[in-house]
Amino acid sequence: MNAFVRISPDDARDLIDDRDTTILDIRDPASFTAKRMENAKHFSNDNAAHFIETADKSMPVVVCCYHGNSSQQAAQFLAEQGFSEVYSLDGGFELWNVRFPDDVEPLD
Repeated sequence: MNAFVRISPDDARDLIDDRDTTILDIRDPASFTAKRMENAKHFSNDNAAHFIETADKSMPVVVCCYHGNSSQQAAQFLAEQGFSEVYSLDGGFELWNVRFPDDVEPLD
């Protein structure tokens, strides 16, 4: 069985800079709309099946939530769906926003 890996914001930044990476944000729609990691896609129960059917499962996926807890369950789910390289962002969006405030959108 595939498993996810927890990743620090710094290591996630390196991964995103070095490779084509899918970023999935599982926070509520209002929080996602207000501010998110650059190039993140909203991921929810409503679009999960479509994403799983259409995504390149060999591409790295970083799952982001608020603080890095809920993303672990979502990351494990994706790993179980056959994604080969799945990460849960430690500290979630909140820590990412502190570490990399210029790498969020929309910028004020």
